[in-house]
Amino acid sequence: MNNLPVSDTRFSYSIGILQQIARDILDHAKKGGATACETNISDGFGQTVTVRQSVVETIEYNRDKGLSVTVYIGQKCGHASTSDFSPQAIGDTVAAALSIARYTADDDCAGLAEAELLAQHYSDPDLYYPWQISVEEAIELAKTCEQAAYAADKRITNSEGATISVSESQFIYANSLGFMGGYPLSRHSISCAMIAGKDDNKQRDYWYSVARDAADLETARSIGQKAGERSAARLGARKIDTCEVPVLFEAPVASGLIGHFAAAVSGGNLYRKSSFLLNSIGQQVFAPAVQILERPHLRKGLASGPFDDDGVATVDRNVVENGVVQGYFLGSYSARKLGLRTTGNAGGAHNLIMENGTATGFDALLQQMGTGLLVTELLGQGVNAVTGDYSRGASGFWVENGEIRYPVEEITIAGNLNAMFKGIQAIGNDVVVRGSKQCGSVLLDRMTIAGG
Repeated sequence: MNNLPVSDTRFSYSIGILQQIARDILDHAKKGGATACETNISDGFGQTVTVRQSVVETIEYNRDKGLSVTVYIGQKCGHASTSDFSPQAIGDTVAAALSIARYTADDDCAGLAEAELLAQHYSDPDLYYPWQISVEEAIELAKTCEQAAYAADKRITNSEGATISVSESQFIYANSLGFMGGYPLSRHSISCAMIAGKDDNKQRDYWYSVARDAADLETARSIGQKAGERSAARLGARKIDTCEVPVLFEAPVASGLIGHFAAAVSGGNLYRKSSFLLNSIGQQVFAPAVQILERPHLRKGLASGPFDDDGVATVDRNVVENGVVQGYFLGSYSARKLGLRTTGNAGGAHNLIMENGTATGFDALLQQMGTGLLVTELLGQGVNAVTGDYSRGASGFWVENGEIRYPVEEITIAGNLNAMFKGIQAIGNDVVVRGSKQCGSVLLDRMTIAGG
């Protein structure tokens, strides 16, 4: 078992106390008749300050804690959770899980991960960077952000606010196979949303930055300036006629394409047969130049972790090579349902990076597209996971001869993800890291645009 990091006094509980709670839970479960048990205990806090029109709008503090217990009686499974860490509540929660398990049907895929796959030895994942910012300092930083947004363009007329957010947590995962692991994490952000124009000609846009380490955030001035510039740039938006043209997804929305792929090849959707990418290992799903890499151990990575929600060790892998699918995203349960081996993805994917081997700048992507649509915002959830049909509201900019001509709105872009993935022409180097999926802007050969 690893030497776990010592808790900072910023948390309500020490790591040692969380470990002891985990041991108590496992002991209660064993005495209650469980043949196996696993538990996850977490403790965290946050501080959020929002300033609107240079006035403090909200100051929020939160303290969160919780524990979940999953017990197995043979191949019967029961689950219960609580936010009460008192000994009585812990005992009652384990008892509730045991009671549920006794009344459930056998499930031959239920159970803990295989012992040999657990991450018994791992190094510090380097994901915790406390942000020692006072409320007063956060207020001044938010004001600086908002002021930069107003200064970005004289057509900025109103604000939805600038927000400074601090979030820190720690957890312990343990199971009856002898595994116990956990570590602290941080996630901080600065965001700003502005309104440009007046009367019936108003537009809104925003920008934000998120990072484990506050030192890695974009500056408050830069975030405010981008929010202001983006809002003003949307003024005078038009509808366009229905057409079929190349489409360039700006980096912040392009990462959603990776998300659709990851969902389609995730265990739950695969064993339920609710995916358009069934039996896709070894199949050409993307354009030949596309690579998708999973890198769970990136320093400060927003989705990094040495083990998944089952305690299984995570590993670097190439999920897509030259457009061909090499593997799925599986936890222990879904892997058994499919007759496969877990990929260490219980709880989701870890730092998916899509690239195509070239460092194409954004302006070069516009030139390559020539005439078409630059999408900067997507609306709605019109994606059919079973068929791959894709239809979503969008706004952005019309591009002619590689140059942005005017903003567009109230349009729908439509296609099928099978064709969209194979139609990827280029991927930009303008990566904006905001979560578990990363890529630059993505150029597709064509989509149908439904206009006015």
